[in-house]
Amino acid sequence: MTGLTILQPPDWPAPKGYTNGMMGRGRIVMIGGQVGWDARGHFPPDFVSQTRQALHNILAVLAEAGGGPEHVARLTWYVVEMEEYRASLPALGPAYRAAMGRHFPPMTLVQVAALVEPEAKVEIDATALLPD
Repeated sequence: MTGLTILQPPDWPAPKGYTNGMMGRGRIVMIGGQVGWDARGHFPPDFVSQTRQALHNILAVLAEAGGGPEHVARLTWYVVEMEEYRASLPALGPAYRAAMGRHFPPMTLVQVAALVEPEAKVEIDATALLPD
């Protein structure tokens, strides 16, 4: 039991790949923006691989608090190229599910002019809610 309840207005269409809102009680874990580099600081060359790694990095930080993907209550994605994100959607779904399973928290995605790490194509931050 994660303690998270999905919030879905009854007359709204069901979102695909995210949730409109969640609520819950527990310990809040805030995870700073994670880019798609590995533990040695190396970036894979493509958007999907970087996204997969960024999600794994989020889960590694969350594991330090005793949490897992089911505890993620919100994700914010920052991408350098929106068209690259859109073109990657067919491969992005399986990569996301490999990391997060079928857990789809509320998400925001925005395009930014640049990220601090020049090789980064995506940065994702997260908020999680762990049971008391």
